[in-house]
Amino acid sequence: MRILFLGGTGVISSACSKVAVAAGHDVAVLNRGTTHNVPLPDGVEQLRGDVRDADSMRAAVAGRDFDVVVDWLAFVPEHIETSLSVFGGAGQYVFISSASAYEKPPSDWLVHEHTTPMANPFWQYSRDKIACEQLLHSRTDVRWTIIRPSHTYGPSALSVAIGSWTHPYTAIDRMRAGKKIPVIGDGTSLWTLTHNSDFAAGFVPLLGNEAAIGEEFHITSDEALTWNEITRTVGLAAGVEIDIIHIPSDAFIAWNPEMEGQLRGDKSNCAIFDNSKLRGLVPDFEAKVPFAEGVIECIDWYDADASRRTVDTALSAEWDRIVGVYERALAEVAKH
Repeated sequence: MRILFLGGTGVISSACSKVAVAAGHDVAVLNRGTTHNVPLPDGVEQLRGDVRDADSMRAAVAGRDFDVVVDWLAFVPEHIETSLSVFGGAGQYVFISSASAYEKPPSDWLVHEHTTPMANPFWQYSRDKIACEQLLHSRTDVRWTIIRPSHTYGPSALSVAIGSWTHPYTAIDRMRAGKKIPVIGDGTSLWTLTHNSDFAAGFVPLLGNEAAIGEEFHITSDEALTWNEITRTVGLAAGVEIDIIHIPSDAFIAWNPEMEGQLRGDKSNCAIFDNSKLRGLVPDFEAKVPFAEGVIECIDWYDADASRRTVDTALSAEWDRIVGVYERALAEVAKH
């Protein structure tokens, strides 16, 4: 089967291309070739082009056709329109949406693909993904499949409640320095973390699967952990006992209103998923990497190369300031 990934160098997509090649598929990725943090797996062909430019994509794939096109880089409906103008006639167009698009706050503890509403008033990113899905539903001429990953991690992607997107090692640096580690709320909300290899094991069998056409799926682990457990597990993998301080999401949003999406619109809520729909098509799907094992791989990845251990010192200093403000407030409240 001929598979094209638009993007293909991310934490999730690179794991999926590796599994697809191992399954015997011909895999190519189309991107600008500027991201090298996650190298392409052996056997994956690199095509150079700009996924935001239809003419650039046409030139990159001239003379080729693909059975499956997976769009990892569409975030707004305009991106979908551009991709479909080139690949709308593919045997299967797979849009990577987001589980953050499900109803927030959730009205039910367990998320199902077709019964949980798609509504997130707190995060524009999620609302844009919903709009992309709605566009696909309106296109009866496109053989689409929608995938909604939740919090998926891999060696270079560290999982913490409050962290740095561009310098993930910042959280580990704080842990190893003995600084207080902020955890949102009281740390007891349940969260689902999925290793990228487990996601790939559920994802690749959906490619070229006729029963997946016109359907939506999330692909997650069945392991639910509290943020307290997650954070302490990261600390143990880093070789230290950590000092957690619980701070309300409201405090971080007051400091940076842009955090409302990733907190109220995501991490502040419980996130537990029913994977029975996926197992209906991939009956042997099982998430095999518990977080306690997967996070060790993450720490080892950073420890293997000093150039990866970059720290956002300014952001860490802001966290120290917020911790100090909150500790003083607690001390004031405790006065008699």
